Amino acid sequence: MQLTLHKSEVLKTSSVKITGSKSESNRLLLLKALYPVFNLENVSNSDDSNLMTKALVSDESIVDIHHAGTAMRFLTAFFSIQEGRTVTLTGSKRMKERPIKILVEALKELGADIAYVENEGFPPLKIKGKKLTNNKVSLAANVSSQYISALLLIASRLEKGLELTLDGEITSVPYIKMTLSLLEEIGIETSFEGNVISVKPSTNNQEAQTLVVESDWSSASYYFSIVALSHIGTEVTLSSYKNESLQGDSVLVEIYKHFGVETVFGEHTMTLKKVRLNVAPLELDLKNAPDIAQTIAVTCFVMGISCDLTGLHTLKIKETDRLVALKTEIEKLGGVVEITDKSLHLKPSDSINEMVPIATYNDHRMAMAFAPVALKAPVVIEDAMVVSKSYPTFWEDLKTIGFKISE
Repeated sequence: MQLTLHKSEVLKTSSVKITGSKSESNRLLLLKALYPVFNLENVSNSDDSNLMTKALVSDESIVDIHHAGTAMRFLTAFFSIQEGRTVTLTGSKRMKERPIKILVEALKELGADIAYVENEGFPPLKIKGKKLTNNKVSLAANVSSQYISALLLIASRLEKGLELTLDGEITSVPYIKMTLSLLEEIGIETSFEGNVISVKPSTNNQEAQTLVVESDWSSASYYFSIVALSHIGTEVTLSSYKNESLQGDSVLVEIYKHFGVETVFGEHTMTLKKVRLNVAPLELDLKNAPDIAQTIAVTCFVMGISCDLTGLHTLKIKETDRLVALKTEIEKLGGVVEITDKSLHLKPSDSINEMVPIATYNDHRMAMAFAPVALKAPVVIEDAMVVSKSYPTFWEDLKTIGFKISE
């Protein structure tokens, strides 16, 4: 479905309830499958989390997770310890182009039985579940944190737990710490000292409890962008959020101060306020929060300021090559962008081309990151329902705060 976002102005004050974090939900869904004693509330209603839920209860021999990259990584680890069960884990055409060799090799070192069905190093995978008896493995520290989290999530179910050594400078540390915090929350003992992460084996005495998933900070990023591009005095209140978050994208609070956005926390809410107009060029290392690069780049473009974003090497293996996609679509709007394999450099611009069709590349974040353009110029979003991957009600929520949208 193609949507036209007419030039809009958001309401002076508005509020939006955002579904649970996809990152937290998918980790907790896997842990609940391993430890059924606890319950979950505010689970993400995203496609990815729905696919994760279905895969974890499926008794089929073929499990298809479509575009869900997190599910592919986490389920590869999960199925490798399901003793006596054989599963072929597959996905979309793009998923079959996304590398998984680093995780597969690590699991094999632990004793897993995994074979490539088509191309070496890529899904689909044939996984024969078994007891994993080894407990030590090393990974390059700059790989996707999802590989690391996949190992950590099953670690307490290994006979001797896990000792994971990360070689080099660690990226996406907040996502690793999120995984460890969730393990601790359900009673699993962990440590993270230097470059070594240890997870103790489970004693199977987890207490029954209800865990509430915090709402998704990546989804909140689009509202930070919207408020940044709005008039002074504009306020948007989002729920359910907390000041002390496990999610790496909560750095948005500090980053968007640069764009004149102040964040005030309530009991379960945060209110974003536009308090200042003048904005300077931006230099930012996003190695710990690469998922918000698209949002920030578009904010800078619409504001007409330059930005230099680094630490983006993991964006090349997402739903699409996000760096190439960003360059292509911003340049359609009239911007000038240079990219390397791990950085993006945007030059300042003073105008925006109107009614430009933005391609979304099967990437939910492309659709949502470019939506705030409509606060300055009308824009067309192609394949707009791709947002269902992480935020199915996005377009309806935008309408409630003042966006004018038509099919």
